[in-house]
Amino acid sequence: MTDITAGTSEPVLATGTSGRAQKRARPPRKPRRPLRPRTLFAAVAAYLVAIIFIVPYLDMFVTAMRPINELQQPNILPHHWTWSNFSTIWSTGFGASFRVSLEVAAGSTVLVLLVALPAAYYTARKQFRGRSVFLLLVLVTQMFQPPAMLVGIYKEFLSFNLLNTVFSLILVNAGFNLAFAVWILNAYFSSIPVELEDAAMVDGTSRLGALVRITLPLALPGVVTALIFSFIAAWNEFIVALTLNTTPNTQPLTVNINGYIGQYQIDWGHLFAGSVIATVPVIILFAIIEGKVVSGLTAGSVK
Repeated sequence: MTDITAGTSEPVLATGTSGRAQKRARPPRKPRRPLRPRTLFAAVAAYLVAIIFIVPYLDMFVTAMRPINELQQPNILPHHWTWSNFSTIWSTGFGASFRVSLEVAAGSTVLVLLVALPAAYYTARKQFRGRSVFLLLVLVTQMFQPPAMLVGIYKEFLSFNLLNTVFSLILVNAGFNLAFAVWILNAYFSSIPVELEDAAMVDGTSRLGALVRITLPLALPGVVTALIFSFIAAWNEFIVALTLNTTPNTQPLTVNINGYIGQYQIDWGHLFAGSVIATVPVIILFAIIEGKVVSGLTAGSVK
C-alpha cells in the first residue's frame, strides 16, 4: 500500500508493516561441539548414581500405593493403585508428630545459627589466647554421640522438669549440631579476606554492617551447609526423642513412624506412606536454598 503526499511522488510504507520490515535477523547459531568420551562417561556415571539413589524412594512410594492384598505379590507395580494410606495416616496421630518434627528441626536450626555465626566470626577474626584449644574442643565435642550420654541427658532434663516437651528436643539437637556449625563457619569466615571488611568500614560501615553486607553473602555457602546439616540431623534424630518424649503428642515423626512396626504385625501401608511424607520437607528445603549456594560465591565482593 502506498500513499502519495502533496508535492511529491515518493511512496511511503504503511506504519503497520514498517516494524516487521525492519526486524533484525537472528544471529546464526553456533555449531555444537561433539561430546568428548570423558564427558559422555561422566554424564552416564552421574545418571547411574542418581538412579541408584532414586530407586529406593520410588519403591517406597510404590509400596505406599499398593493395596494390602498385593503386598506379597512379586510384581514391581501393583495392579490397583490406592491413595488411602496417604489419607488415613493423618487419623493415626501422624499430623501432630509432623508438626513436632517441624518445630524441633526449625527451632534447633535457628538456635544453632544464632549461636554459631557470632562464635565462628569472632574466632576467625580475633587472635585471642587459647583460640586453637577452643577450636580443638569444638572438634572433639563433635565426636560425642547422644546415645553415649543419654543417661546424663535424661537426668538433667528430669531435674529441670523438661521431659515430654518440644523445647527439650530443640536444646539437645542444637547442642549436638552446634560444634559442626561453628567449625564449618569458622573455615568459611577465615577464607574471606579481611580487607573487604576494612574497605567497607573505611566508607563508614560499622563492623556489624560489614558482617551483614560483605562477609555473610560471601560465606553463604557455609551458612547453607550448616543449615542443611542441622535441619536434617534434627529431622532424623530418633534415640533422644524416644527417650525424653514418651507422650504421643510430643513425639516427632521418627518415633511415630516406628510405632507402625508392631510385635506381631507391621502396618506396611502407613509405614511407607509416612516415610514418603517425611521426605517432602527436606526436598522443599533443598529446592529453596539450592540457588543460594551458587549466588553466595560471588555476592558481596563487588562494591
